Amino acid sequence: MAEPNAKRSKTDSKGKVCLVGSGIVGRSFAVIFSKAGYSVSLHDTVEQQLKDAMILIKAQLEDFENKGLLKDCVHQTADDAFSMISTTLDLKEAMDGAFFLQESVPENLELKQKVFKEFDSLASDDMILSSSTSCIVPSKFTLNLKHTKNCIVSHPVNPPALCPFLEVVPSTETNQEVVEKTLSLWRECGMSPITVKKEVAGFVLNRLQYALLAESYRLVENDVCTPDDVNITLTDGLAMRWSLIGPFETGHLNAPKGIKDYYERYGPPTEAVLKEQSETVLKFKQETIDKIHESMCRIAPVESIIERSKLRDSRLSALAVHRNNEKAKL
Repeated sequence: MAEPNAKRSKTDSKGKVCLVGSGIVGRSFAVIFSKAGYSVSLHDTVEQQLKDAMILIKAQLEDFENKGLLKDCVHQTADDAFSMISTTLDLKEAMDGAFFLQESVPENLELKQKVFKEFDSLASDDMILSSSTSCIVPSKFTLNLKHTKNCIVSHPVNPPALCPFLEVVPSTETNQEVVEKTLSLWRECGMSPITVKKEVAGFVLNRLQYALLAESYRLVENDVCTPDDVNITLTDGLAMRWSLIGPFETGHLNAPKGIKDYYERYGPPTEAVLKEQSETVLKFKQETIDKIHESMCRIAPVESIIERSKLRDSRLSALAVHRNNEKAKL
């Protein structure tokens, strides 16, 4: 089932990409690729899911246009970008003629193994097969395939259309040319990819995120502070700086002679705190989880999570506009 838009014209397309999965991640990738000038074939197994996805994609593109986030893109209007996207229930049709596939199905190892076998059977010899998996190393679902050397992970931050970060993770079998082409493609689409040089569970982003989540949990469990205070510490403290500069540059700027000076000054107390933290084996307890949940529900009751997510995205859009304006000044 192909479902092209009435005004679709792909004569100016840079090439075709296939997106498998039309949830929030797949929809975001449709926005990313279409505004960058690529024709997009969005595949899912449920027709209504695809119809709903197209409505949400169009709305996001319109929001981007209204906020000026398309002005530097190949397609500078929502209609032009949206015209690059089609949907299909037929995986073979979706993959036909595509040079790049991005899979965004649920985070389940058996499912990843299943769909990559399907991709492998339909892929051309030069098609790159990329996964959005957030934690599963590629060797667990891409080895022993005909096109193993073309398989890679491109893990985004949610929602990808508003957060430019991506971590590109090859397996030990991935061709280096595939790595370079994948990085180049993401940069061309306005993303900020990094390379994860070896397979580690959770890659880079989640290993950092989980470390912070673990200590946040400990602080609440040990009654050092409330869940709300943990959030404030991040939103009004660390995240204010981290949205502009990373932890290493933060340390570099916080010492008169740079980060070497920072480690000399603050290394011993940092090591003392880390030693204390490492002596505590973390095991999530239901009582503490309930305490955190209750606190978060005062901010966003479960039934309002969708609306709260929209507010988050609106703020991320405003931040993206600000970041773009600041980059233009450099």
